[in-house]
Amino acid sequence: MGDSTTHLCHVKKWRQHFVLDLPATKTNCIWLHACSVGEVTSIIPLLEQLHAQGHALHVTVITYTGMQHAIRQLGKIASISYLPWDLPTLMARFVYKLQPALLLLTETEFWPGMLKACQKDNIPIIGINTRISDRSFPKYHASRYFWKRWLGSVNLFLPQSQLDAERLIAMGVAAQKVRPVGNLKYAIQAPIVDSLALRKRIDPTLKRPILLLASTHDDEERRLLAMCSQWYHAQKDLLIVIVPRHPERFEQVRELIRSHGLAVSCWSDEHISEQSNIILIDSMGALQSLYTIADIAVIAGSLAAIGGHNPIEAAVCGRGVLTGPYIQNFRGVMTDMQATGAAIITHSDHELEEAVVRLFQNPQELRQLNGQAAVFMQDKSQVLQTMMDAIKPFLPKLCD
Repeated sequence: MGDSTTHLCHVKKWRQHFVLDLPATKTNCIWLHACSVGEVTSIIPLLEQLHAQGHALHVTVITYTGMQHAIRQLGKIASISYLPWDLPTLMARFVYKLQPALLLLTETEFWPGMLKACQKDNIPIIGINTRISDRSFPKYHASRYFWKRWLGSVNLFLPQSQLDAERLIAMGVAAQKVRPVGNLKYAIQAPIVDSLALRKRIDPTLKRPILLLASTHDDEERRLLAMCSQWYHAQKDLLIVIVPRHPERFEQVRELIRSHGLAVSCWSDEHISEQSNIILIDSMGALQSLYTIADIAVIAGSLAAIGGHNPIEAAVCGRGVLTGPYIQNFRGVMTDMQATGAAIITHSDHELEEAVVRLFQNPQELRQLNGQAAVFMQDKSQVLQTMMDAIKPFLPKLCD
């Protein structure tokens, strides 16, 4: 992206923060707020169903990557803007301009100014996919006097799990307003992709086993690259695909790979060399499709105390997952997947290294891991309908 384009994007972002610009919207729309990429991804099936019913939709995000993802995935069915700063006058102006009939809040996007503005205009509010993390709960509980008052305007919470429900109640939310329905992320669909063409682009020979290292963070690549010698020893023609979590680190990761003496090709290259040891995915939006061709998927953000990333994106493609020990962002999902044989949670770098080797040396165990992921997703397929049934009484009436 050129400097002038970047500048225009930042200008647009700031103008929307101050409610100086707002995309064309329809009165009586459903306003859905999602923070970033993960939250936007989770709401896609819900928004597609609401759109199919004829509802007008507006989505707000906070991050730049969330905005780009929302435009790519939802631009045809919803208007999209950045969330204004959470100041009373700005939120009141935004709500006045948007005129929504319902607000759906993902996860823990609790903004007091937003809640107050909607309460003042009698706009019903539903918290969907609510998750109170291990790290944030002590802070919420310590300030529960304020949260009890601020969250009092929310009509209904649909948390991801019974634990999240209990934490909301401990924060002062009335128990009759809390109804756990499961994780909306289970409702995602496998991407429609030409797997053969994708695999041929990554591996022109169509023969090499593929190890996918998904959503890696700073320092995790170094630790994972240190495991490569053992992995290549176990599987000599192995092809490793690395997908860094943040685009600003693409070049840094490429240089790190080269410093280990490994031949690297980039996704953006016109041709990928058959001699490459590693493929670096240096663009956004490719990860979901790559799960469809991976033999083994390791989900990063779990080797360090980041908390891990979404394993459901792999499971919906029929891929079980391996992680490090830090899975607190998806503890419920990972615990359930592990219990059904669809995930392996390792507790050290050495254990992860050995688990990958073991799976390559025992194809039957690998087939079982991936097969159990597919079964796991079938068992969780009702969450979207359950959520739709819960919010139905709050949906705006459609014009005939």
